[in-house]
Amino acid sequence: MPESVTPKGASAPDRRSTARAIRALAIPAFGALIAEPLFLLADSAIVGHLGVPQLAGVGLAATVLQTVVGLMVFLAYSTTPAVARLLGAGRHADALAVGRDGLWLAALLGLVLAVAGMFAGGGLLNAMGARGDVFEYAHEYFMISLAGIPAMLLVMAAMGVLRGLQDTKTPLLVAAAGFGVNIVMNFFFVYGLGMSVGGAALGTVIAQWGMAAVYLVIVGRAARRHDVGLRPDWAGVRAVSRVGSWLMLRTLSLRAAILVTVLVVTAQGPTNLAAHQLAMTLFSFLAFALDALAIAAQALIGKELGGGNIPQVRVLTRTMTRWGLGFGVLTGLGLWAASGAVGWIFTTDAGVHAALTAALLVMAVGQPLAGYVFVLDGVLIGAGDARYLALVGVGNLVIYLPLLFWVSHLQFGDTVSGMFWVWAAFSVGYMGARGLTLGLRARTGRWMQVGVPASRG
Repeated sequence: MPESVTPKGASAPDRRSTARAIRALAIPAFGALIAEPLFLLADSAIVGHLGVPQLAGVGLAATVLQTVVGLMVFLAYSTTPAVARLLGAGRHADALAVGRDGLWLAALLGLVLAVAGMFAGGGLLNAMGARGDVFEYAHEYFMISLAGIPAMLLVMAAMGVLRGLQDTKTPLLVAAAGFGVNIVMNFFFVYGLGMSVGGAALGTVIAQWGMAAVYLVIVGRAARRHDVGLRPDWAGVRAVSRVGSWLMLRTLSLRAAILVTVLVVTAQGPTNLAAHQLAMTLFSFLAFALDALAIAAQALIGKELGGGNIPQVRVLTRTMTRWGLGFGVLTGLGLWAASGAVGWIFTTDAGVHAALTAALLVMAVGQPLAGYVFVLDGVLIGAGDARYLALVGVGNLVIYLPLLFWVSHLQFGDTVSGMFWVWAAFSVGYMGARGLTLGLRARTGRWMQVGVPASRG
């Protein structure tokens, strides 16, 4: 369809209204997206003052948990565009039915993963290189945290539903309440009851289940208002799982990159591992901040494609790409300015401070690239271009592994140089490969798949 043609029933692109629509979704999405990184930052800040082994153990356990749960992010990423397209086509009840089925799938997967983690947790942590005190603390944190996995997946799926319905304000309120509960619980269990890392895990689990309960009530009430039953449509559950298969492969490549990075850092020593845990937590925090634009892209582009409004899709893509680059510059400058001081929030260990500063300086340089990558990722997810994202994700990992292999064989040990080169490989090498492949795809029009799912009735 030519860019100058506006489909019947679709509005012509308006840059001011486009900017307002992006802000209306992206600003509240920022608060909701950073809930999980804030939970981990709170755990890190509280546990960090207990000692380096405790901090390293929590970091290792959190990496495994984030990897397992992160593979299920398709629960949000496949639901958001599907719900948005149906909403754009005026099929509100069908949109809520898709969301309901996504929640059932989340609950089932959460139970399976929690049970599997009880048997496989120790082996996973050993495979990650945890030994001695680091293993003990990691195992304690991991086993208690398993109880929160079903809640985390329910929260993912429910946020996907609300984003597809163009609502990011409700997730912001839920996230803010959850973070407040998490902080209070963690301080009480760790310092009030002397439960060490187990207390930090327990406080987070309680907060996660509270958030899940609130979301279930919200989605359930919306479903009843549109006469959508709460019992699952098992054909719909299977459809959600099929749609998410490519997105799972895409996410698997991302998590594999993070995991192999942790393996290299673990071999360098506990000081670098502790610093890397803090750096990766901060990276996740900033990534979710940048990803707020990506969430807006998923919701808005899905809705406009559902209505067949290609010109508006093009305007949205150009606008959000510029914003992603600009926001990356701002976060990079802020990170650069804070790089030498932020470590004192988490630990008093001078070695961890030095290694963390090196990582943060490299991370700061890569922030504009990260903003570009996250926005285009969201655009293509919103368009349903999951197959391309999965295939190039594997290709990007293939490019990254030799870089990381080279760094690991330089044998820096527990040094600042080791941390610098690990983060250079990740922030410049890996993210650069992602930026190139996403940018090339965005320049074509093949990802603009207009249409909505077939009627569920």
